[in-house]
Amino acid sequence: MITTSIVTKIIFLCGAGFLAAFVDSIAGGGGLISLPAFLAAGVSPHLALGTNKFCSSSGSFTSALKFVKSKKTNSDLLKYLVPFTLIGAAVGVNTVLKVNESFLYSIVLILILFVGIYTVFSKSIGAENNFKGLTKLNLTLGILLAFSLGFYDGFFGPGTGSFLIFGLIKIFGFDFVQAAGNGKILNFASNIASLVLFAIHGQIDYMIGFPVAIAMILGARLGTTLAITKGSKLIKPIFVTMSLAVAGKLIIQNFL
Repeated sequence: MITTSIVTKIIFLCGAGFLAAFVDSIAGGGGLISLPAFLAAGVSPHLALGTNKFCSSSGSFTSALKFVKSKKTNSDLLKYLVPFTLIGAAVGVNTVLKVNESFLYSIVLILILFVGIYTVFSKSIGAENNFKGLTKLNLTLGILLAFSLGFYDGFFGPGTGSFLIFGLIKIFGFDFVQAAGNGKILNFASNIASLVLFAIHGQIDYMIGFPVAIAMILGARLGTTLAITKGSKLIKPIFVTMSLAVAGKLIIQNFL
């Protein structure tokens, strides 16, 4: 029986999910909104992680598909990077318990602060698409980026979307739109490994998950449309905001 409290919880989570997917489709970092919302609604931690992954994967798939249809992705590049992202995510999920998280938090905090601050002061970063084609060097660096961030997303996750966008801009010379499009596909690929494991272990609440997933699909569609039409002028400030928000979350969670 569906009670009034459950309906209220689902409405709250749908609103948070819509906003999270909207932001995530533009610059990453949507998990900063959606995961705390699940926990605030009283969902247990493991179910919150699994259900959030189920919902966010729906949104990221929608966003990735729209970027592909708008020709803001590079299939020649992605055919090399996606397999390494999947492998990295699978390895990450299976080694999560072997890593000292406190050490990892410090490393991630420093890196995400660097990404945010560097982007604030670099007026040219991501403003124009300066991609000149694939070379052995940039493809090798891209594969390392894909594997590393797939691994990272598999067992930890905060800031993955931001790191992907920044890395793709610096390695391949993409503008923010192209970087967001290619990054969203890689991010979706890394989500799949985690999602499958959560599903296998029964850590997804589908009664909550399905309506929130629909809300995230709608948020992702709107966010991706704005990202494609408004370009770097929209993505850069949101990208910086979400990068610094991830850093703030890590500081509060681990040092205060």
